[in-house]
Amino acid sequence: MNMGTLDRMKQEKHWYVLHTYSGYEMKVQQNLQSRMTSMGMEDNIFEILVPEQDVYEEKNGEMVAKKKKAFPGYVLLEMIMSDEAWYVVRNTPGVTGFVGSHGAGSKPSPLLPEEVDAMLRSIGVNPRKVDINLELGQRIEIIGGAFQGMEGVVTEIDEDKAKVTVLVEMFGRETDTELNYNQVKEIDEGFTL
Repeated sequence: MNMGTLDRMKQEKHWYVLHTYSGYEMKVQQNLQSRMTSMGMEDNIFEILVPEQDVYEEKNGEMVAKKKKAFPGYVLLEMIMSDEAWYVVRNTPGVTGFVGSHGAGSKPSPLLPEEVDAMLRSIGVNPRKVDINLELGQRIEIIGGAFQGMEGVVTEIDEDKAKVTVLVEMFGRETDTELNYNQVKEIDEGFTL
């Protein structure tokens, strides 16, 4: 990696995985949020997540939802890897280190975008907010999935899940289908001569 690449990586936000003492994930999250504010790191540290999932257990004949840590001993952190931010995070009580760091003071490798997406999706979080200018009733073209190449009308937009429900006509019947934002595109309503 040349210096130009390293400088660009320092300026971009990336997701990293912190290893913590077992059972201290929430305390590490609180400590990091507190230190982020008190040490002026709001421009370098953005999001601190302790991934949790709902687990259902039977209790007194009823199914009860209970939160369980998806990755015990780990905390996800979105940050710009500056020297100062790296120092603040590494020296937060309860943090034992970054996953992907090769020791001897080396900076860690960030997660790949597809790893972040999969991890966030597994805990029910929309990995990336996608800017899409769709409106209810708008005609769109489907560019991915089983209905690729067809056109439809937007009937519902779920920004949190980055999904859109589209009404398509198939075999003379209208059918609703749920698609990801990246599976649809706006139809250019431009005029042709």
